[in-house]
Amino acid sequence: MQPGDIFSPGDLLNNTYRIEAILGRGGTSEVYKARSEISGRVMAVKALRAEFASNEDFLVLMTREEDVREIQHDAVVRYFDTQRMPDGVVYLVMDYVDGPGLDRKLADGGMPASDLLVVGRRVCEGLIAAHARNIVHRDLSPDNIILRNDKADQAVIIDFGIAKDTNPGAQTIVGNEFAGKYAYAAPEQLSGTTDARSDIYSLGALLLSTFRGKKPDIGANPMEVVKKKAEPLDLEGVPEPLRRLITKMCEPNPDLRFQSAEALLEAFKDPDSMKEDDLASVMLDDATVIAPVTARVAPAPPVQGPISEAPQDAAPKRQSLLPILAFVALLVIGAGAYFGGVFDGLTGPRYPVADPYSMIIEKGSTGNAQAVGYVPSKEVEAALTERIEGVGGSAQLTLASGDISPTWGIGLLQMFETLLPLEEFRIAVSDDQVNVTGLAATKSDQAMVQEGFANGFPEGFNGTAEIGLGPRFLLPKDVHPLLEEHADCGPLQLMAPPPIGYGLEDRVIVNGRFANETSRSALQAAISDVAGVRPVRVEGEVLNASLCRIDGVLPTAGPGGFDIRLGYGDREGDNLAGRYQVGENPTIDVRLPDELTEGYLWVSVVDVQGVVFHLLPNRTRPDNSLTALRAEAEDGFVRVAFGLEEAQASGKLAFTVDGSVLGKSKIIALHSDGSLFDDLRPTTESVESYAEALIAAREASDVTVTSLDSALLTTEE
Repeated sequence: MQPGDIFSPGDLLNNTYRIEAILGRGGTSEVYKARSEISGRVMAVKALRAEFASNEDFLVLMTREEDVREIQHDAVVRYFDTQRMPDGVVYLVMDYVDGPGLDRKLADGGMPASDLLVVGRRVCEGLIAAHARNIVHRDLSPDNIILRNDKADQAVIIDFGIAKDTNPGAQTIVGNEFAGKYAYAAPEQLSGTTDARSDIYSLGALLLSTFRGKKPDIGANPMEVVKKKAEPLDLEGVPEPLRRLITKMCEPNPDLRFQSAEALLEAFKDPDSMKEDDLASVMLDDATVIAPVTARVAPAPPVQGPISEAPQDAAPKRQSLLPILAFVALLVIGAGAYFGGVFDGLTGPRYPVADPYSMIIEKGSTGNAQAVGYVPSKEVEAALTERIEGVGGSAQLTLASGDISPTWGIGLLQMFETLLPLEEFRIAVSDDQVNVTGLAATKSDQAMVQEGFANGFPEGFNGTAEIGLGPRFLLPKDVHPLLEEHADCGPLQLMAPPPIGYGLEDRVIVNGRFANETSRSALQAAISDVAGVRPVRVEGEVLNASLCRIDGVLPTAGPGGFDIRLGYGDREGDNLAGRYQVGENPTIDVRLPDELTEGYLWVSVVDVQGVVFHLLPNRTRPDNSLTALRAEAEDGFVRVAFGLEEAQASGKLAFTVDGSVLGKSKIIALHSDGSLFDDLRPTTESVESYAEALIAAREASDVTVTSLDSALLTTEE
């Protein structure tokens, strides 16, 4: 175990699940091995950290796993229970799968193709059950496939939540556009499109990696990822029939893959049944490939006119072939000239047909832009390249024809220019559909870009535009100056700040005390101005200037067990809420810890108007030693503020709630090893006078304040 772990061995959850060990740690959650105290069954418990449990986005992803309980299949992990603990931790209870994951097999050098065929078939059966419930995993990878008892025919799919680390460098991304690991995700997931065929791609990719014992090389940046995802996987050295299956499972174009897990299962059962035309799209000779895999060559025009039947004898048949062959040769030459641009002066340039006609333009947080995709003309190619290079970026563009509008290129350039003021942005185009996302550094930049899309997209495009407010990562050091600036009642602190910064989905939580509501609201507004879209929550009590002044000079000692009990002078019972109305007579008792027998107790009340009432010691009760106080204590408590009737008879201190003094007062109980002051303090004095006395005592005396206990008393109408 490590410091900061959510649970520890021996912890009992919901009076049922006893924690035995930790199985894994992630950025937002941890997984534990536990045992049911009722059935004795070993379970796995996935716990979401408390700081994320208040984030609705993470809760949605967490509860998504709970939905998987409807899937009844041995190849899919079973989920049983979801609970929220008093401290905010949310956890799921699921089946414990005892065995190595494919990630372990991969790290150990890989697995034989024969075993992976068994794994693939088994996982496919689980996907059929999940897809039947309209549940797409979206995150299939070697670490999400466990071999129960280390047997290939007992593979189990786990982790349907996709609620993992979103910090920089993490391999799982959670957001509106894409969820899943880059290495194993289908190409269409990069632009936010996911269906059952995406799981089929991921399964093929993870089988390939596990066979090789090597993680896929997908590039060093998003542009390289996009480019590689548009290409077929390298299957060199993969034996049949695994090679044949992965070929079709991992087609970049989802329409050319297996269209369902059921169809894939049939192929796993009988790989030889796959038709040759199933593989035609990837069996082309290298010499015939004139465009990326996502593009197809436009077919040559069909032969026009009837072809008469040939005579029955051989000689005339040979003669009749000559004009046909000559005609075909002419067609081939003509087609070559057509696509080679010989006739461009007459018909305009014709390029390979791209389907879909895609383009991705990104500007990252570093400010550099990159573009990868198709363009319809050399003019658009030159203009876009010039603009991309003008901001220090690079372009990898391919000339292609496609089913796009004549204004496609102009519209693309317009969108690029509109988005340039943003800190970062992404344009993902497929034919006439476009998805624009961006992050503005300021609200004015955000408003300006949103205005640019207020009337829709340029002619020829349809889609969505989401412009968020950044920055991408908010560093705690950028918030600390705001805490110092607005701290008017002691130090303020960030609650559980991420060590490398707040992501866009992280909540910024501040805790502390404030002299008034205006201060708290001002801090909320100041942090919101720099936090962008992140939710901000400023927590803590609103006190008053007097209480804050005392808090600033009180000793830093911790509580010592001198618990403060509030009651009523005219009736029995404790006032647990500490709230009193006008006319009521509070009583105050302080518990004397059994283990303390020496020292002195100092009890004072600081009210909302800045007046300090010294309840102990005072002129009517000067002895505040623990020895003297124990002699008059009852049930371990000594009374320091009395009921009116008893006070009138004995001269002891009592008070009633006055309508002119409403708000929060603070009761302070100090324990010291010697006398704090040379002289007895007056029964009442100002906050400033008492603060100065505390400071002087701290600087001039060798007396130590060993503990500080306190409680709030609130008066109201």
